[in-house]
Amino acid sequence: MLDTLFTKVATGIAAFVGQPLAFILALGTVVVWAVSGPVFAWSETWQLVINTGTTIVTFLMVFLIQNSQNRDSAAIQAKLDELLRALDGARNEFVGIEHLTDRELRAIIRRIEEECGPGEDPQSVTASAARLRERF
Repeated sequence: MLDTLFTKVATGIAAFVGQPLAFILALGTVVVWAVSGPVFAWSETWQLVINTGTTIVTFLMVFLIQNSQNRDSAAIQAKLDELLRALDGARNEFVGIEHLTDRELRAIIRRIEEECGPGEDPQSVTASAARLRERF
């Protein structure tokens, strides 16, 4: 229940803050704050208001962004796993590799790059692009 509610709220907020209107509202807030500076004699309290507000918003947005990225990543991973499972000749041992350590993933990437064949440096973007051009 809490998980579902959080997902709905996080998705809604993420959708809203990704829109131009949210940026305009944030910019408007900063402009109003800046224009009000002379009224409050550029006081420390005046500065504290914007600092506190932006800190709170940033702190909360970190959690919303992380939640959104976790869900997106999991959804993409599930789709990729399904493609691997459905394709004849695909190596099913790659299903679930997102749970491996960074070191284990780097080893797999090196092995795959080596399987691509000898020749140019597999780390090179130019070499990778050249191999793709040859294939297609």
